[in-house]
Amino acid sequence: MIKNVLDAQDPNLRLKSKPIVKFDKKIAQIIKDLKDTISVQKDPEGIGLAAPQIGKRLRMFIMKPEKTITVVINPQIISMSKNKTTAEENRKIMEGCLSLPHYYGPLKRAKKVKVKYLDENGKPILKEFVGLESQIIQHEIDHLDGRLFIDRLLEQKESLYEFIDGEWEKVDLIL
Repeated sequence: MIKNVLDAQDPNLRLKSKPIVKFDKKIAQIIKDLKDTISVQKDPEGIGLAAPQIGKRLRMFIMKPEKTITVVINPQIISMSKNKTTAEENRKIMEGCLSLPHYYGPLKRAKKVKVKYLDENGKPILKEFVGLESQIIQHEIDHLDGRLFIDRLLEQKESLYEFIDGEWEKVDLIL
């Protein structure tokens, strides 16, 4: 079922999510809800969606950098590259969030991240993600920890931009 995506000001997005311990019909339904919800996100298009964003405080998210959707449950970052995206790369890849649509910022994220997680059937996976997939993983794990990309923008002293009519407009970041 298609769910509403919580707004960035919703206090529930600031809560830490709980690990999933049992794979049952309820978890399968939440996975379906995440997939259904991301599939209708067109303006802006979604490439990642965490369970907390649809009101479920569980450590799970989906990512869709291309056409295939990957389900990630109980992720643990095993290692991250020390290499971060450069200022030039940041300007090309402005990070955004479905909980704060049409607002973006040039975040520095690790270029590579190795993650241990469970797939939607509970099978353990150990995988290294690079580039955009690495950025999505880090963004979504932040959601599971009650953090938003705007928190990272503040930490990195970067600006927030609104995308209006094909133009980037710098906005004040006030929390």
